Amino acid sequence: MTLAIRIIPCLDINDGKVVKGIKFQDLNDIGDPVELAQRYYAQGADEITFLDVTASTEDRLAMLEIISRTADTIFIPLTVGGGVRTLADVKLLLAAGADKISVGTAAIANPDLLRTISDAYGDQILVVSLDIKRSNLTPSGFELTTHGGRETTGLDAFRWIETYQGVGIGELLLNSMDSDGTRSGFDIGLISAVRDLTGLPLIASGGAGSVADFVQAANSGASAVLAASVFHTGEITIEEVKQELRDQMIEVR
Repeated sequence: MTLAIRIIPCLDINDGKVVKGIKFQDLNDIGDPVELAQRYYAQGADEITFLDVTASTEDRLAMLEIISRTADTIFIPLTVGGGVRTLADVKLLLAAGADKISVGTAAIANPDLLRTISDAYGDQILVVSLDIKRSNLTPSGFELTTHGGRETTGLDAFRWIETYQGVGIGELLLNSMDSDGTRSGFDIGLISAVRDLTGLPLIASGGAGSVADFVQAANSGASAVLAASVFHTGEITIEEVKQELRDQMIEVR
């Protein structure tokens, strides 16, 4: 059974503010995360994702107070990522009001953490966020990066997914480092290739520039589509995306 496509606004957070850049660089302030989350909830978002983009680099956990204030005012799933390294971190974020936990850098450094989290709380709460760039140095042509895309690993993204897809992961968030913030469209080649590798739900991220891009991602195997800047600027609304998907006979929430 094909599940309905979810539309997920992403709020990249730095120093308590929503920011957005291009390929994770040159970050510009967008606004208050709680206010933006409330706006997207009212507009019909299916979920909200908070990603603290400097938490791993600064060796700290994501912003608990912002999570708590947001969870008190929106009633759709809230996914939170940034600096998660231990089961205790997960407990703190869930207690603050997160519904799902996104693990990125720590998933690469310590894959055993993923099984520990899913054993404790169930795989439905665990989103593994993979920052992936195209590379000539790996067999698949795709390489994993960490620390918000700041550090390369030399690891083949596809081999990593094949190896660890069964360790308790609920969803994979595929962040295309090459497409992020460019509005040139999602990396369809990446989405399609990963869909061929795994049956895990896939969240496509990076590159949304038009409503047609969301349709392409859905048709390429994405279970959900995540975007930031096009929603922040108001150039595209969540309802416009959902209507285009409906027009193309793709089921939405």
